[in-house]
Amino acid sequence: MKLTRRASVALLVAAPMVLGAGTGFAASAQADPHTTQLANSAAPGLEFATRTGSVDADQQMKVAVSLNYRDAAGLDAFLARVNNPSSAEYHHYLTSEQFVARFAPTQAQVDQVRAYLQGKGLTVTDVASNRMLIDASGPVKTVQSAFATSESRYHDNKTNKDFTANDTAPSVDSSVAGLIGGVTGLNNHYQMHSYTQAPKAGAPKVGSGPGGGYTAQELRSAYGVNSLVSGGTDGSGQSIAMLEFSHFTQSNISTYDQQYATGSPTPTVVKVDGGDDDTAGDGVTEVELDIEVAHAIAPKANVAVYEAPNSDQGEIDMWNKFVTDKVSVVSSSWGSCELDDTASTETAVDNVAKQGAAQGQTFLSAAGDSGAYDCYRHSGTQSPNANNLAVDFPGSDPYVTSVGGTSLSEGSGGSYAGETVWNEGSTKWAGGGGVSSKFARPSWQTGPGVSTSSLRQVPDVSANAQNYSIYTVGQWTYVGGTSAATPFWASVLTLANQQAVAAGHAKVGQVNSTLYQLGSSSSYGTLFHDITSGDNLHYSAAANFDEASGWGSPKADALVPNLSGGGTTQPGAPAVTNPGNQTNLVGDSVSITAKATGGTTPYTWSATGLPTGLSIASGTGVISGKTTTAGNYNVTVTATDAAGKAGSASFTWAVSTSGGSCSGQQLGNPGFETGSASPWSASSGVVSNASAGEAAHSGSYLAWLDGYGSTHTDTVSQSVTIPAGCHATLSFWLHIDTAETTTSTAYDKLTVKAGSTTLATYSNLNANSGYVQKTFDVSSLAGQTVTISFTGAEDSGLQTSFVIDDTAVTLS
Repeated sequence: MKLTRRASVALLVAAPMVLGAGTGFAASAQADPHTTQLANSAAPGLEFATRTGSVDADQQMKVAVSLNYRDAAGLDAFLARVNNPSSAEYHHYLTSEQFVARFAPTQAQVDQVRAYLQGKGLTVTDVASNRMLIDASGPVKTVQSAFATSESRYHDNKTNKDFTANDTAPSVDSSVAGLIGGVTGLNNHYQMHSYTQAPKAGAPKVGSGPGGGYTAQELRSAYGVNSLVSGGTDGSGQSIAMLEFSHFTQSNISTYDQQYATGSPTPTVVKVDGGDDDTAGDGVTEVELDIEVAHAIAPKANVAVYEAPNSDQGEIDMWNKFVTDKVSVVSSSWGSCELDDTASTETAVDNVAKQGAAQGQTFLSAAGDSGAYDCYRHSGTQSPNANNLAVDFPGSDPYVTSVGGTSLSEGSGGSYAGETVWNEGSTKWAGGGGVSSKFARPSWQTGPGVSTSSLRQVPDVSANAQNYSIYTVGQWTYVGGTSAATPFWASVLTLANQQAVAAGHAKVGQVNSTLYQLGSSSSYGTLFHDITSGDNLHYSAAANFDEASGWGSPKADALVPNLSGGGTTQPGAPAVTNPGNQTNLVGDSVSITAKATGGTTPYTWSATGLPTGLSIASGTGVISGKTTTAGNYNVTVTATDAAGKAGSASFTWAVSTSGGSCSGQQLGNPGFETGSASPWSASSGVVSNASAGEAAHSGSYLAWLDGYGSTHTDTVSQSVTIPAGCHATLSFWLHIDTAETTTSTAYDKLTVKAGSTTLATYSNLNANSGYVQKTFDVSSLAGQTVTISFTGAEDSGLQTSFVIDDTAVTLS
């Protein structure tokens, strides 16, 4: 009987000696652990390979075990707010310590996985300081046993390459499966490759560089960087990190710096997992190109070259190092075709990129050099996916800015004469771009030219991918590739960071949402070169955004001040402060004052796209009136100064007809004090009086799920409407008590969901002596009617009670 079992809970708490009698029962419940297969850690491409034998059982292996976020839904909601100009948290980034405390796995969870790996015979070699990654090693036979798989030697029949891989996806015990995001290092089928077009010594001379190619000054001149550098915006006090899987020679960098009088600091080297083990240095031109482009565009910035082995583990460990080192801007000229990559590697990198976005870091990655067919290789044997439309990872990740390629033409004195999409025809050298097969289109990816596909589109921006004059491997030459365009853009954003810091503003951080907002504004043409000709072997350039060139290349003298301050400006014009996206109901009275700085006062104000019923006062910038017509409006506010120069800011304005104002609490019977469930739907006996054996948080009633000590499931749920445009928070008070006190296994679980989104899962491991308030941002569900549900599932062993009280869905 339910009350009898719950009464025994009080006995167990009051008389600890009784727990000794339960220890044997708890142990027996764990004697038959179940395993869970980690499907995303299966080796890719085995269907194109032939197994040739087993791997030496005593050979040493290294693996990286990535962990899941403690509150993934909460992190996604925070990232949406920190990148939303209308949010109070806009650009209020977290420190790494705050991030770990708020979203990373708990130390207890990390210790649980560490102990699990050690219990399987593996040696834990490192635990990342952000608690998101555990490195381990051991003989092949131990790794096979630990993850219930086998390692074999294979021959790829398509690429004619030998490799090793796990025959099946690894499995782990169910006690830790919910904590582990994936296991990498089990296969070396595909490696990351760089996106540098080979040196062109002896090719026709383009630009005035020795050996051919555009000089540092010519690149700066064409894209409007010269005026910034000469004015002191030269990268001073800022840093750029380069993701590399090869070495460089400092004497080559010094020769470049002397030729172009960059005066750049000597790059530093950060070795990850012992650094690059490629003694042949096949990627040396890539690394030296990256450094020299940064020295050309942001000459006084500090460049840190991160080197790691070219393996899944090396890749993940390097990304993790970026966020723990809190590097401001990271440029990656290496990538993998999405279709060839290991899914667990992509998941682990995505997790790290999210932490970087929360901390205000900027990640950029080359879009690839094979046009819309990213799996195509210009040397060596072909991938089986070579003829399939595909995009490059990590550029396809929504928290990474993907950089495509163009062909730049210059006029006299290095002036800008035009650009087309980079495409060298039958050679299949072309700027990457297309539609991801792995990542959903993020909410910020909107604007003219962006397709309605539900998937992420790349590139986001582009720049010249040909004819960079560099000094590498002891000679002057010129090279190209999107791996030249990527450090170029990374350097431009570094200049924006310098201006932002000087003005007391936040750094640009995860810049994608800002780029799309600016691309959609009426001042787009003053900030970007819109690439409208050419194609990348499949997608054609067009006005505004396209999958061949993104939003185009930068007009840096206008774009950098905008990125650092938040308004769209012409050089020397007023900078309009973006008021953020607005929401109202039909009939609301509005009074908002637009503001600007700089230029020559007084300003004359104008606006386009205002909601029906509103107008702007030309002399004061006050937007006022009463909204009369529902709809979604794209508004641009412009300040024209006394010298005739104009600056503007663009934002959205949503006017709704229903849903009430954005205030108040939306749940019915939130504290269950009516004594019945309605309007909640609940299992029998869930809504209880406190006298039944559990104390209420307040009042006399509560929702009591489980506590039987036998296999049982209880639910309580209620539908609620969250009006469009409102910020909404779900909160409740939770008390968990349990007799499962001698285990590290989550036997009994409570799942909290809003619609189909799982907000959190709690278990007997989260037992506490009193109530704890839990709070979740559910603003992403605005405009919907969703069901808030609590589901408690108890196994056949000792009891766990999940007690909920004082719920609320609060609008603001």
